[in-house]
Amino acid sequence: MSTSEKITFPNGRGQELAARLELPDAPPAAYAVFAHCFTCSKDVAAASRVSRALRDRGFGVLRFDFTGLGNSDGDFANTNFSSNVADLVAAAEHLRATRGVPALLVGHSLGGAAVLAAAGRIPGVRAVATIAAPSDPAHVLHLLRDDLDAVEADGSAEIELAGRRFRIEKHFVEDLREQTFGEAVRALDAALLVLHSPTDEVVSIDHARRLYELARHPKSFVALDGADHLLTRREDSQFVADVLSVWARRYLEEPGTAPAAAPAPPAELEPGEVRVTSLDGPFRQTVRAGRHAWIADEPASVGGADSGPTPYDELLAALGTCTSMTLAMYARRKGWPLEGVDVRLRHDREHSRDCEDCPEKDARIDVLSADLALRGPLDDEQRARLLEIAHRCPVHRTLMGEKRIDLRLVDAPS
Repeated sequence: MSTSEKITFPNGRGQELAARLELPDAPPAAYAVFAHCFTCSKDVAAASRVSRALRDRGFGVLRFDFTGLGNSDGDFANTNFSSNVADLVAAAEHLRATRGVPALLVGHSLGGAAVLAAAGRIPGVRAVATIAAPSDPAHVLHLLRDDLDAVEADGSAEIELAGRRFRIEKHFVEDLREQTFGEAVRALDAALLVLHSPTDEVVSIDHARRLYELARHPKSFVALDGADHLLTRREDSQFVADVLSVWARRYLEEPGTAPAAAPAPPAELEPGEVRVTSLDGPFRQTVRAGRHAWIADEPASVGGADSGPTPYDELLAALGTCTSMTLAMYARRKGWPLEGVDVRLRHDREHSRDCEDCPEKDARIDVLSADLALRGPLDDEQRARLLEIAHRCPVHRTLMGEKRIDLRLVDAPS
């Protein structure tokens, strides 16, 4: 029996994005990620209908709300096209870590431009489909033409789109204008399907022609005769799903076979147990703890793909979150008016001039620095006491106390 699961996953800024995973009643023929249209949500008719129809044809499909839209965290005013692309990469990484490789990307309208821009950053993508997509993300600015002067003059403006009001910041406009989109389309290393209505009044058919001309083979074009931009008629979204499922199987796995997936964890992890499994690339890892999963990596400057936090990022995160939790618990117990804690951490290696026992003359010591900002009407005595308590959080004690790390070889999971 097919299922539709509500899930969340973190984007690169630590905000939780709301998503829905559509799964068929048999192992998926392939996994896909669907990116919705500008200012829409994962539950807009086109996204939900196409995703469910693909599910009914044997695909597993993840659709999600971009930052600040639908049920996802964040403020839409702080987003732009580049952040949407980053959200899309985060969605693909989550799907890869928890289910399987997303081999198919599908994007509607500006979501179509986003999947084209993101495809090169998502390993394993072999097919990309766009629906009513612009050939240049800056085309969106024509929807804002009556408000652009206000944005340029004031730095932001509140606009109305599809009956809803949104605040647009100047950085959103500047980001769209800076996109070098043609190179991403020309460099696409995947089969491309362009679906577009000849009567689309929001994004003209000329954009489909431009995309088709930019892309290399294999590429295909299908006209959505009579469809509007949002695919509001059910028969149009059903037609899109029909075409997509037949076309995609030519470039993905054989029908009925499951795609290569990240190694599966055991049915349950013991409380407190964490599992780390290497993925493709020199540094990429999937990390699992309980029902949570995320990606760890190294920055591009040292040969990684920068697709997740580094091990030291995670070490600092452990210290920072434990400190904040400990202070919140202590203040609650005391009845103190602590409204929130912000922790800013750094890791450095400094010369250890006074280290008498250091075997090396140029020895260095690791220094973890944390700046604490305590929010709320606390007096000086309360603030001083909370600083003392911060040194007593369990992770702090583990890092500063005597430690032993036991490493042993075990058989790899089959």
